[in-house]
Amino acid sequence: MARPRNDNFLRALLRQPTDHTPIWMMRQAGRYLPEYRALRRRAGGFLDLCRNPALACEVTLQPLTRYDLDAAIIFSDILTVPDAMGLGLYFSEGEGPRFERPLREERDILRLAVPDPYDRLRYVTDAIAQVRRALGDRVPLIGFAGSPYTLACYMVEGASGSDYRHIKTLLYARPDLLHHLLAVTSEAVTACLNAQIEAGAQALMLFDTWGGSLSTAAYREFSLAYLQRIIAGLKCEQKDGRVPVIVFTKGGGLWLEAIAACGCDAVSLDWTIDLGEARRRVGDKVALQGNLDPNVLFAPPAVVAAEALKVLDCYGAGDTGHVFNLGHGISQYTPPENIAVLVETVHAYRRKPLLSENKAGIPAGNPAGNPEMA
Repeated sequence: MARPRNDNFLRALLRQPTDHTPIWMMRQAGRYLPEYRALRRRAGGFLDLCRNPALACEVTLQPLTRYDLDAAIIFSDILTVPDAMGLGLYFSEGEGPRFERPLREERDILRLAVPDPYDRLRYVTDAIAQVRRALGDRVPLIGFAGSPYTLACYMVEGASGSDYRHIKTLLYARPDLLHHLLAVTSEAVTACLNAQIEAGAQALMLFDTWGGSLSTAAYREFSLAYLQRIIAGLKCEQKDGRVPVIVFTKGGGLWLEAIAACGCDAVSLDWTIDLGEARRRVGDKVALQGNLDPNVLFAPPAVVAAEALKVLDCYGAGDTGHVFNLGHGISQYTPPENIAVLVETVHAYRRKPLLSENKAGIPAGNPAGNPEMA
């Protein structure tokens, strides 16, 4: 399939001119939508939705039915990869994801194997193919996976919301064993993401949710190095154009320059870093994504609009290189009507016709004759 008619999201990631700032949101398909909650009740549970390609397709499209978003993201979970590696993923009511068989023994770590994504994760690639057919040429579809370190946190701790006691004990007491775990997981993530590209994903995002819990030295050794390894192994150059890669390390603003140099096309930012300062620090190396505090969406609509404008103004002048997003995922308690306000505010900001010659593909950087980009 050719690139979508609305390719502003892809163009922004590749630092090509756009006619408006594109917007999508982490967890945009999820529990804040009443139609999602109704479908989940019928399906039986979260994993039942993930593992049914037709239902995953329906959930993926739900927010695009409500809102004029510039990208879809496949409905899935980062923990499908370790589940395919045999850890036994399940969801406990009120406690989030858990593993039946967390990795606490050396023998269990050493016998980990890379799963075949076309076998154990076939439901993900089938869902991507279904969504691409359903979307037609409307907007791009994002595939994703967790970073090896974030996945390892879950795999070793056995659950979310931990104090990192087990994973950090492993890191400092047996770094060799953790490196083995991260190497195998990196290979699994790379295979999974390449399968997603083959199925039709037009952009990819790596979620390093727990990378920010590390020291600077540990982050470079145990997280960033493996993100770089994955990106180097991705088949991003496709006949319809490059599949851009976004990296998100929550709490990673301290290491922004290093993340920008890891081979990604864009860095996603949480709300703790000033977007304008981030832009100054990375220059024209990568695009930026973010970075509204998700809790802003609990405020009155006028405040939501005002806070969105602050983020847009903070990024500054220019017609490319910024994808509007939240600094993390949408809360399940978010009023759906506030998302409509947010999308409308972002789209109304600096909207202009895109010159036909730009559509033909002016390279990233300063479009000729655009003084704002000088």
